[in-house]
Amino acid sequence: MDNQHPQVLGLIAGQERFPFLVADGAKKAGLRVICVGLADNAEPSLAEHVDVFFWGAIARPGGWLRKLKKHGVHYAIMAGRVEKAKIFTPFRILKYLPDWRALRIWYWRLRNTDRRNDNVLRAIAEEFAASGIILEDSTMYCKEHMASEGLMTRRRPADSIWDDIKFGWPLVKELGRLDIGQAIAVREREIIAVEAIEGTAEMIERAGQLCKKGGWTLLKAAKPQQDLRFDVPCVGKDTIEALHRHGAACLVVEKQKVLILDKPETLALADQLGIAVIGY
Repeated sequence: MDNQHPQVLGLIAGQERFPFLVADGAKKAGLRVICVGLADNAEPSLAEHVDVFFWGAIARPGGWLRKLKKHGVHYAIMAGRVEKAKIFTPFRILKYLPDWRALRIWYWRLRNTDRRNDNVLRAIAEEFAASGIILEDSTMYCKEHMASEGLMTRRRPADSIWDDIKFGWPLVKELGRLDIGQAIAVREREIIAVEAIEGTAEMIERAGQLCKKGGWTLLKAAKPQQDLRFDVPCVGKDTIEALHRHGAACLVVEKQKVLILDKPETLALADQLGIAVIGY
């Protein structure tokens, strides 16, 4: 940490529980947490877990930077999913009207590359660094929630599921390499569904509709060159409930690369609902 402000952490927060784990872990480590809640994504209750909370528009990073620097932030973490589908709605240019920082990122830092997720996020990190704020590993304050190796539940998978795992694992890693998504659904060595912009939750629902007999497996992995500063794949209690509701039998996540939100509670719920969870 910076010698001038060793106890201050910026948090740029999206959806779900991940930002809460970062905030609570950083507070436990003795840091003062200054949080930008991304509008239409972050939970308002996150304000109760940080020292300073303010809302930031998705396409206006200049505002985030000014407020974070005002509070002495030199290091920050991005945590939580941003619902990208909302950016493709009608009248988006009015709702997500960009500031000059966003335009600089989009038309200057990305001028010689495509605008897939990884490249956009790296460009944001470069813009932050140029302004004196370094983005750090988003899991550094919640390592205890990362997936461990092997069977993590008492519930064991059927022998046939191991064939599906071996079949599906190279495919889900290739999906990540292409920056399309981070999860697939498999049964009997057939791909039932693939995650794209809609996210894992909607993919699970689609898999359940396409495989009425159930017994399928969800595989979720990091990208081969996953940058832990952003877009870390996550699962949680909502994932387990959705898998149970739509007939899945097993969840396979990449060891030390996928975050299990509220890990003890999530694994307990998986046992209760009969879902085997494996770190692969």
